[in-house]
Amino acid sequence: QVSRETIEAGERVLKDLAERRFEDMDLLIVYIDGVQFGSHHVLAAVGVDAKGRKHVLGLREGASENAIVVVGLLEELVERGVKPDRRRLFVIDGAKALRKAIDQVYGSDNPIQRCRNHKIRNVLGHLPDEQQDQANSAMRAAFKLDGDDGMKRLEQLALWLERDHPSAAASLREGLSEMFTINRLGLPAELRRCLGSTNLIDSTHSGVRQKTKRITNWQSGSMVLRWAAAAFLATEQKYRRILGYRQLWILKAHLDQRKQQQ
Repeated sequence: QVSRETIEAGERVLKDLAERRFEDMDLLIVYIDGVQFGSHHVLAAVGVDAKGRKHVLGLREGASENAIVVVGLLEELVERGVKPDRRRLFVIDGAKALRKAIDQVYGSDNPIQRCRNHKIRNVLGHLPDEQQDQANSAMRAAFKLDGDDGMKRLEQLALWLERDHPSAAASLREGLSEMFTINRLGLPAELRRCLGSTNLIDSTHSGVRQKTKRITNWQSGSMVLRWAAAAFLATEQKYRRILGYRQLWILKAHLDQRKQQQ
């Protein structure tokens, strides 16, 4: 009986999340990243409105590398009011399927910022321990420069790595331009700290893991989605506005200007 009631409660929460509407929200930013429950993956989207408030937008079972999963999640968001008629900043991990899906569903005019923390981890994963600190410091320093200078510095780093560590160099160059999207937009440093990575949604994942850490046997994808929905919405209640929210008007001005010029 307790098990049945738990399942029914989880299904109600998941249904409530799936029926949320967003037509009346001016969402400027959409973060998309995945979280793993045992062998199951869940792709999550969190939006930020013009006042800096965060909202859990939707969940879909599957990984960000799965094009069908990603397109399905984005098309669902469109149906629930996150329409392609407004330009947004998308902050994502480095999954190519996710990047292509945004263009397919929302068009190619939306600025994309790839997560710098994901990029650093990917590059360092191809390097021996004794070279990781230097590469880490160089990448973090380059991210503080303006777009052109930062890309030049990282291209120099890639040239230095290319001979002995070609996989690290290739990883560094992949999607390099989208590491500096927020720099090219001319956003203030405080706001860039929040927009340069998927930390916002990663911290949500930490709250989700904290609430589900006692579960060791994830029996099915539906079970994972029920628990993920309940944990995400519980974590959402503790959300604060994003760092630098008072400066979001600058981002909004950039997004609106490009839209008006079309």
